[in-house]
Amino acid sequence: MVDSILVKPTIMQVLRDVIDGDLSIQDALYRGYGNLTAIARVLKPLVEERLGRAVKVESLVTSLKRLRGRYKVLSKDILTVVMNSTVSVRTDVAKVSVEKRKKTLEAVGEILLSYREEFLQISESIDAITLLFDQRLYSEVVKLFRNDEILESSTNLAAIIVRSPIEIIKTPGCAASFITQLSRRHINIEDTISCYTDTIIVVSMVDAGRAFTALTEYIAYARRLKESTAKQRKVEQRE
Repeated sequence: MVDSILVKPTIMQVLRDVIDGDLSIQDALYRGYGNLTAIARVLKPLVEERLGRAVKVESLVTSLKRLRGRYKVLSKDILTVVMNSTVSVRTDVAKVSVEKRKKTLEAVGEILLSYREEFLQISESIDAITLLFDQRLYSEVVKLFRNDEILESSTNLAAIIVRSPIEIIKTPGCAASFITQLSRRHINIEDTISCYTDTIIVVSMVDAGRAFTALTEYIAYARRLKESTAKQRKVEQRE
């Protein structure tokens, strides 16, 4: 029996992971105002720690050049939506997906009437209905469906709720930009729900803290970028 070989990450992979968690460096790379050698020196200790070996600054600079196209500056419309958004977290959430049948639709209607004051989100596809709700209601909700009607059920989840201005409805790419911040940090997304101006991203409880931090940093970055752009315009107008 051949022993499995542990594949070690490359410099490029480790560097990408480090930069994915640093919005300032992402912006510097894309807009070209960051000195690549200086950035490489800053990131060198982090990359070496993760690789477990020494790396050359030149190798990091080469990888940085290749990574520049990965990071895009937010469009003006998306930037406005993001900077005016807020984030909250709902912990101890459960999720149940059931087949879309007449009986299950009736059961969902009963749940809506019974728990309308509770945290409850419902999304519907062609063949299934997904319910996201407070975990303490789990046993009460599940017993309304037969085992063969339940497609999937999960507990110990958290709902990251991003509340945005109404402009998000007509601004494509906003929800995707929020999701990208989590995927870049390798946070598994259990489900996503869009409801009017809310974008609800469901993650495991163990990832809730990292997901919340990622999105709050993203919003803070958008606000700083907007403020920096406004200041630059004022300077240009004076000149």
